[in-house]
Amino acid sequence: MAFLDEFKKFAMRGNAVDMAVGIIIGGAFGPIVASVVNDVVMPPIGIFLGRVDFKDLYLVLQPPMNGGAIYPLDPGTTLAQAKAAGAVVLSYGVLINALLNFVIVAFAAFLLIKGMNRLAAKEEAAAPPPPSTKDCPFCCSKIPLAARRCPQCTGDLQAAG
Repeated sequence: MAFLDEFKKFAMRGNAVDMAVGIIIGGAFGPIVASVVNDVVMPPIGIFLGRVDFKDLYLVLQPPMNGGAIYPLDPGTTLAQAKAAGAVVLSYGVLINALLNFVIVAFAAFLLIKGMNRLAAKEEAAAPPPPSTKDCPFCCSKIPLAARRCPQCTGDLQAAG
C-alpha cells in the first residue's frame, strides 16, 4: 500500500501533471502543424520553385525491374507510383516536410515559453517588497521593525507587544 501512496504522491505533483498535459496538447498539436506545413506553407514554396510538390521529391536508387530488365520511370512519376512499380527510392521531399514541421513546432514552443516567462516576470515584479516599518501602538507613527522603543513617543514596544 505504501508503494501506491508514493506513486499517487508522485503522479499528483505539479510537474508530473503539467508534463502530462503538455504531452497531450503536443500530440494534438502535431496534426495541426503537419496540416499547416503540407497545406499552407509548402504549396506557395512549391509554386515559387516551379510547381514542385515536396512530397513527391525523390531520388531513384534502383529502378524497378521487369523480368530482370530495367524498367525506366517517366519523369512525371509520383513517389507513390515509383514505389508501387518496385523502385528503390530515397524520399528527400518527405524529409523536407518533416524538417519544416519540426521548425514550426520548435518556433511555436519557443513563443509559448517566451510568453510564459514574460508572465512569470510580471508576477515577480508585481509582488510588493516586504514591509520594513510597523506602526507604534501608542502614537501610530511609522517605526523600524527592529525598534524596541518608539522614537516619537518613547513608548516601550516590548511591554506593549
